[in-house]
Amino acid sequence: MANLNKVFLMGNLTRDPELRYTPSGTAVTSFGLAVNRRYRSKSGEDREDTCFVDVTAFARQAEILSEYMSKGRPIFIEGRLHLDQWEDKESGQRRSKLTVTLENFQFIGGRGGDSGTSRPSRAEGKEAASPADDDDIPF
Repeated sequence: MANLNKVFLMGNLTRDPELRYTPSGTAVTSFGLAVNRRYRSKSGEDREDTCFVDVTAFARQAEILSEYMSKGRPIFIEGRLHLDQWEDKESGQRRSKLTVTLENFQFIGGRGGDSGTSRPSRAEGKEAASPADDDDIPF
């Protein structure tokens, strides 16, 4: 029997990414993702559901996400489902939580003033070019 564990999600961060390092030095970032679904009910009413997902990223991707992403920013992620299981120290009960382990991502949207990034623009430090006239365009 073949198996497939692949998740594609696009949504907004629900909190700033939390960067930490394992004892061996591997970067680990955790963040929450809100994924909205809009639909129309049988009665014709517009509705919206939100699914909240915890995501974990590792290595260089974890560092990049921690540096450039912040609460509210949109992102597209590709990953796999992971079931975390542990024993609650207070009650002694078994607990579990389904999370997504990030494998790849893509920033969504521009670098507007609200973007939360501090990267310089490509034109920074260079003389701004003036807009071209129609006569300057070769087609």
